[in-house]
Amino acid sequence: MPKFLLSLIFICLTSLSWSQESQQEKLEARKAQIQREIRENEEMLRTVKKKEKSAVHVVVIQANKIKLKEKLINTTERQAKLLSNDIYVNQLKINKLKRELEVLKADYAEMIVKSYKSRSEQSRAMFILSSENFLQAYKRAQYMKQYTNYRKMQGEEIKSKSDQLVDYNGKLDVQKSAKQKLIAENEKERLSLLKEKKEQEKVVKSIKKDKNKIAADIKKKQQESKAIDRQIDRLIRAAIAEANRKAALEAAMKKAEAEAEARAKANNTKVDTKEEIKTRAKEIVSAAPAVSSSKIVLTPELKIIADNFKANRGRLPFPVEKGFISLGYGNQPHPVFPSLTVHNSGVDITTEQGASARAVFDGEVTGVMISATGSKGVFIQHGDYITVYHNLSSVSVSKGDKVSRKQTIGRIRTTGDGKTVIKFLILQNTTYQNPSSWLSM
Repeated sequence: MPKFLLSLIFICLTSLSWSQESQQEKLEARKAQIQREIRENEEMLRTVKKKEKSAVHVVVIQANKIKLKEKLINTTERQAKLLSNDIYVNQLKINKLKRELEVLKADYAEMIVKSYKSRSEQSRAMFILSSENFLQAYKRAQYMKQYTNYRKMQGEEIKSKSDQLVDYNGKLDVQKSAKQKLIAENEKERLSLLKEKKEQEKVVKSIKKDKNKIAADIKKKQQESKAIDRQIDRLIRAAIAEANRKAALEAAMKKAEAEAEARAKANNTKVDTKEEIKTRAKEIVSAAPAVSSSKIVLTPELKIIADNFKANRGRLPFPVEKGFISLGYGNQPHPVFPSLTVHNSGVDITTEQGASARAVFDGEVTGVMISATGSKGVFIQHGDYITVYHNLSSVSVSKGDKVSRKQTIGRIRTTGDGKTVIKFLILQNTTYQNPSSWLSM
């Protein structure tokens, strides 16, 4: 029973070790990704600082850098904790092996002493020859053979466990060294984070003098944003109505074709021409109630697309290759002046100059807009979901185009103060969604 329990504990410890190795690999990959994002962030920060026109934008980018540094420290701490667990598990294995080796060596030593006392070939021969009958002699010969094999097996087991002990001690040294390295990395990142926060405080302090000017600028931009939102809302409703008209006409065409075939069969006449069927389909549409401009009527094909889009919630790629969310969804405090509230119907994603916008999912372009500020936007339909990509300087798709996931749809506009920001929205019919819950973060 004790042997069974020891085996069970060993299996559990081995499984835990494998699980922790897998977690370490995932954390190492996450750490590499965060470090890559920090480097990209630093490049954006350098570009914006060269312009020296938008201190608020510098604060936003720097705040993201601080957030990434905190994530990096947290990831490194988790790695160190996992290593501590690995060290503990390996130490338990080492202790277990040492105990087993002591027992094996003591047993082996006792066996050697006994062998030494009966070492002469004569005593072995006498042991066999003194048997009462042939069967007993055979059994004694077999015992001698098994005894020799057992000694050999014990010697091999001692060597195997000694090799395992050396291996675990080597692993332990490597893990302790890795842990020390992680602790040193963490300390370095903490000092860097402290420096970043002090620099952030300095920038915030310097721009707080211009609160009135910034407040006026925020108000102006919010008015522009509301005007763009109204334009987007109108275009979306128009796109929904058009999609419903198209679906209604397709359904009416099928109905008109069926009527024509039935009539021709009943009267034994020719089937109506395509133009006659089309005219009849338009009559059916005209007689039907007005199409909705607030809800897309899902055909079986559109329902499949909508279901696929919905199934990818939390897994959609960013509408840019590199970037971060610099302004979230809904009402929120200004990054510098918390008393000032800003509204966003989507998310703002800051990226590098010259970056391209890309579709987050397969769909059909239902419209291209140009706002009063001259920036452009693209609308893509995915069943009864619509994604909007605004603040583009150029567009590479047209209405009616079918697009695929990650396909380039245009170039993102860079303003005079160095901002390269895309406004990304997701709607289900006319209801705005929080894109953060849809994107793969």
